[in-house]
Amino acid sequence: MNNTTAIELPGLDCGLCGFRKCSEMAEHMKEKPELAQRCIHLSRENIGRRPAETLQTCQASACTTCTTGRPMPGVSAPFTDSLGREFDFYLEHFPEDPGPREIILPHNPMLTRELDVQVGDILIGRPLGMSCGCPITHCGVAVAVDQRNGVMTWCVTGPLGPRQHGYKDLGYYIAEGYEGMVHKSRVELRIGMRHFFQPRMCMLQWRHSGLINYLNKTNDGWQIRLEGLFIG
Repeated sequence: MNNTTAIELPGLDCGLCGFRKCSEMAEHMKEKPELAQRCIHLSRENIGRRPAETLQTCQASACTTCTTGRPMPGVSAPFTDSLGREFDFYLEHFPEDPGPREIILPHNPMLTRELDVQVGDILIGRPLGMSCGCPITHCGVAVAVDQRNGVMTWCVTGPLGPRQHGYKDLGYYIAEGYEGMVHKSRVELRIGMRHFFQPRMCMLQWRHSGLINYLNKTNDGWQIRLEGLFIG
């Protein structure tokens, strides 16, 4: 894989390589062509194929890291998750943030102080139990920290930062809420109502649900906050 000119990334933006988008990885491959080895979709059979052909092959497989058998989100995508379940909207992250905002509480809230978590720290952890139960370890950057009660807000960004710069490990945590943007919804959004939604950057492409307790209309869409989170 030394010749990047012969390699086209699949355009799936699954995040498993550590970059948020295939286009970001392509930029880094100009200096480090060996990064192509991170892409699990670039098998020998897929190298050199057009992105659309690679996507068709991926959708016919048992891969669960993208919307198998359906158009990718943002390209005439239906409001349907990877298990065929309908939801009301995609939750996008704020344009100034590197990823979606998640309000979290470690299962041991004292860890926030013991690890001396500060704004800008790179963190990892997994949302365990009734609040979420996601099987994927989350990685992110702290953007707000309350060391008094242990609650913090981070932007979930993927594994590249921890790999390159190290991290503080929260272990298991509770996902208390999400904040972000909604640009288009299948139904009317209402405060006090529980809605099904899908975080745009969810690696599993699974439906979540949460109660809306904040809405603000802007020129770009709705600013939104959801609490009482569940998957499914």
